Amino acid sequence: MKGFAVDALDTPVQIDHVAKRFGDVVALADVSFGVGRGETFGLIGPNGSGKTTLIRLLLGLGKPTSGTVRVLGLTMPDHRVAEHIGYMTQASALYGDLSVRENLSFFGRLYGLQGDLLRKRIDETLALVELAERAKAIVTTLSGGMRQRASLACALIHRPQLLFLDEPTVGIDPELRMAFWDYFRELNSQGVTIIISTHHLDEAARCHRLALLRLGKLLAVDSPEALRQRSGASDFDQAFLYYARTAEVAGESGESQGAGLPTA
Repeated sequence: MKGFAVDALDTPVQIDHVAKRFGDVVALADVSFGVGRGETFGLIGPNGSGKTTLIRLLLGLGKPTSGTVRVLGLTMPDHRVAEHIGYMTQASALYGDLSVRENLSFFGRLYGLQGDLLRKRIDETLALVELAERAKAIVTTLSGGMRQRASLACALIHRPQLLFLDEPTVGIDPELRMAFWDYFRELNSQGVTIIISTHHLDEAARCHRLALLRLGKLLAVDSPEALRQRSGASDFDQAFLYYARTAEVAGESGESQGAGLPTA
């Protein structure tokens, strides 16, 4: 990727002491972590924990109140990052009156793809999400799960180095959720870095590393198994509760955010 520093490719996302306020509301408070190339990194927490706000800052859809957000070596917001990232939202971005292939063609052209290269990328992406046989189907005729697959395909059409997924498996059945994680692992093997937000703790265990968030505060950063072991909990649900309670106690005693918690 011309113009990007080598170290930025090894650590494509770096967040340093980021805070975000909306008036008197603190959405994020002194959040810091880095994400490595080819990693699936989870943003885990209940609704209102700051996951979506953080993703918006990473996408350049806003500025932090303080601190620095760097993506591919560039301080965000910076429009030069756009061609190297993909984004899949909770809500479908598909055009319902177009076919799956027409949607992919539209989004591909937005990223400058055309001709044989565009056709090749469409075919490859349809194969990845197992929609080749429904390529001509109008989006409104698809099941909810197939629409989710098509949305993911549109986020991947330009072969992004970074993929941001905001609650991508909401409302889909367990079998399709498993299929999505198979797709994510295939993308990781190709060097794609994935940042995924979810409140499903069972999905958290599939990430390489996690950032646990609660009320805009970073509770801990580490691998799922390391977080569970350090908490002494038998499962990840109990581990998350442990870190939340530890943070509450630290706050009541006046300790700094994340005191005594893992930040590997």
